[in-house]
Amino acid sequence: MSGIVTATPHASPPVLAAYSYCEAVTGQQAGNFSYGIRLLPAAKRRAMSALYAFSRRVDDIGDGPLDAEAKWLRLEDARTTLERIRAGEVDEDDTDPVAVALAHAVRRFPIPIGGLDELIDGVQMDVRGQTYETWDDLAGYCRCVAGAIGRLSLGVFGTVPGARDAARAPEYADTLGLALQLTNILRDLREDAANGRTYLPAEDLAKFGCSAGFASPRPPAGADFTGLVQHEVRRARALFAEGTRLLPMLDRRSGACVAAMAGIYRRLLERIAEDPGAVLRGRVSLPGREKAFVAVRGLSGYDARSVHRQTARGRA
Repeated sequence: MSGIVTATPHASPPVLAAYSYCEAVTGQQAGNFSYGIRLLPAAKRRAMSALYAFSRRVDDIGDGPLDAEAKWLRLEDARTTLERIRAGEVDEDDTDPVAVALAHAVRRFPIPIGGLDELIDGVQMDVRGQTYETWDDLAGYCRCVAGAIGRLSLGVFGTVPGARDAARAPEYADTLGLALQLTNILRDLREDAANGRTYLPAEDLAKFGCSAGFASPRPPAGADFTGLVQHEVRRARALFAEGTRLLPMLDRRSGACVAAMAGIYRRLLERIAEDPGAVLRGRVSLPGREKAFVAVRGLSGYDARSVHRQTARGRA
């Protein structure tokens, strides 16, 4: 996948207005994601905002107060929007600005839009209340809700001409998505439990005596909660190490975007590792100044160079 985009006419005022709407949604709601997007040139930033706005809509349906049947219908409506985009049926004056912006982004960049169908599949798993027996089971869910986003984003970023192992870029993007999602799962352990959701593999919960769940600020009696968290942290670290091999394949600003998002979540993971019990007491987060520092470091290319050196040593 190269960094060359498809030639399209200059974006019209209605399309630019649709993108502005998506950028406003991203700026207000994206949190960690927005620190990376800000580092992109305008065309890529707009396309990523369109992807985020659609993904946010799908996530909000899954997390919202509607009953399961109503959520399912709304998710199928979102899938219909994707079908309209694929069929070229979304006009510039369509009343849905997210659809307008996403349709333009898909025409301009080689975005594998089927990844958004995978996202809907994953949120439907949430609506069904699905649980996961093994890591392989959970990884399938993570690939839908996060790995797919990594592959969609790669469609916007592209890879630099001549990048070594560029054919593996989608694999690395997918793996990085898994790392971010597993970090999210650890961070939101208590919040998800309060909403009746359990994501960590049942076999891991049983191994560390945590099958009773996380309904209180304290671990289950007799549980090795720290052992459970450290086990999942090690898994996430390995995913980060593999997924960040994508960085040297990207141009400077796309690499900075990915490095910023990955760096913020990696620091969040290490904060959880330092104090596992914190995830039961409240939401673990990073201060804004630390996120900004990670973004600036990504823009410097430090992370990409570091990964390149490590990869080169591994081949030596």
